[in-house]
Amino acid sequence: MTLSAGLLAWANAAQAQDRSERKVINRIAPVYPELAKRMHVSGVVKLEVVIRANGNVKSTKVVGGNPVLIGPATLAVGKWKFEAAPEETTEVIQLTFVPR
Repeated sequence: MTLSAGLLAWANAAQAQDRSERKVINRIAPVYPELAKRMHVSGVVKLEVVIRANGNVKSTKVVGGNPVLIGPATLAVGKWKFEAAPEETTEVIQLTFVPR
């Protein structure tokens, strides 16, 4: 896992909602937007993610977050790979953006 410049950390990377948590096999770090860097924007983006049985992300839905950070968070999480499971699951992913 490689963190992009300006992104210090994210928390609760795969916090389950109503179901057991699925382990993330491959995490792609979101790109910290240049505009967010210039404006010193930090914050949390919360996404509801539907994960196929094979571990690929089927869809993402924004639950909340700063509009400047939502796009990069959604793009990154859409590329994540989770462990396989017997059926689709829905997880809540929370990404925390903190400028350096």
